[in-house]
Amino acid sequence: MENFNETRAPALEESVGAAIRELRLREGLTIAQVSELAGISRGMLSKIETGSTMAGMDTLARIARTLGVAMSALFSKYDATASTAQHVKHGAGMEVVRRGTKSGHTYHLLAYGQGPVKLFEPFLITIEDDSQRYPTFQHPGTEFLYMLEGVIEYRCGQQTYVLEPGDSLSFDGEVPHGPENLVQCPIKFLSIIVYPRNTE
Repeated sequence: MENFNETRAPALEESVGAAIRELRLREGLTIAQVSELAGISRGMLSKIETGSTMAGMDTLARIARTLGVAMSALFSKYDATASTAQHVKHGAGMEVVRRGTKSGHTYHLLAYGQGPVKLFEPFLITIEDDSQRYPTFQHPGTEFLYMLEGVIEYRCGQQTYVLEPGDSLSFDGEVPHGPENLVQCPIKFLSIIVYPRNTE
């Protein structure tokens, strides 16, 4: 009865669960962290990941938002017929949680990874005021910043750069970096992280 090219096609629940688990592990997040941010129980998330149960669309949307992907990414292993282009309308970038969120940074993701490997992440980052301490970031790949509004002193390693609208800065993401001083708020800039390709 299960003669589909000698292997059984995975059920939708299994495909969605496997995609969620893969995305979670890729971000280095635990079940506890994702379940708390998504507002669901650890047990429910565990069942979803193993394909034991299928979550409702609202729950899947919250999980996708927590993982910083479009909900369609959760179905990528089940239905691979997706467009190769993404069009995000003005103001429609998905707001996601990142480490700087606790420091008052707002992150809008401007494109959503569709394949099994994250190649790049483009963010629109907004900082409204100077009331919080600034985090330091490190990550794989190369980061490119482009200033849109405001003035910021941005530290990269031992150097500090004053960035004004129209300025850009690119650097190795492994070098500690982050805001040093918010000179003129509000501040808006594009941050595009290009991840290294795995050439194994």
